[in-house]
Amino acid sequence: MRFVFLSGGFAGFVISGGCSLWAGHEGNRIFLDAAVGCLAGAMLFRWLWTVLLHGVRDSQLARARSAAAAATTPIAKTK
Repeated sequence: MRFVFLSGGFAGFVISGGCSLWAGHEGNRIFLDAAVGCLAGAMLFRWLWTVLLHGVRDSQLARARSAAAAATTPIAKTK
């Protein structure tokens, strides 16, 4: 989780700082935009990571339920 939070913050910092630099803002404004982008990127990546983990967990639970249901049903014998 820490890696995802840090990488999201870094990505937000670089992207928003670069966009602010490209827009021609002054140095203090570039740093402010980059800091806000860092926070927004970190929170966004954290939310996406949570959604991803819930999806993987739900898939594993459904697979386990399916395997348990298949193990308990009797197999029909055919000739």
